[in-house]
Amino acid sequence: MPPRRQDPARVRAALDAQLADLGLPPFDGPDNAAGPAVVSAVLAAYGRETAPQREALGAAVRYLLEELVARAPGRTVEVRVPPFAAVQCVEGPRHTRGTPPNVVETDPRTWIALATGREGWPAAVADGRVRASGGRADLSPYLPIF
Repeated sequence: MPPRRQDPARVRAALDAQLADLGLPPFDGPDNAAGPAVVSAVLAAYGRETAPQREALGAAVRYLLEELVARAPGRTVEVRVPPFAAVQCVEGPRHTRGTPPNVVETDPRTWIALATGREGWPAAVADGRVRASGGRADLSPYLPIF
């Protein structure tokens, strides 16, 4: 089953709000480029040491999780980035009930840093910004995404 994608109109609205907050013009690219653009806009906000707009941050997190699922389809590992999204990915035994045996959980900023290659998996796990449990909960083979 292909991953469910975000509504392009909502992604564009979040992106345009973030761009306006950064003092930049609205996005004029195609819908399929809005996901990468919202990730870049959130990174630009972090680069200016300002908090990104909540809607843009959520859209960036969800876009990167969608890309993870596209790269590593399956239902063995649950990746949680509260409060925005959780997905299941990675080939292997399917989990159906209760708490999954393979769980990765992190905050939105760390997820974006990992998915964009600005942070390494081992360092994020070692300092506790990523909590990974289970034998298949190592996402380093699938990162970076963007």
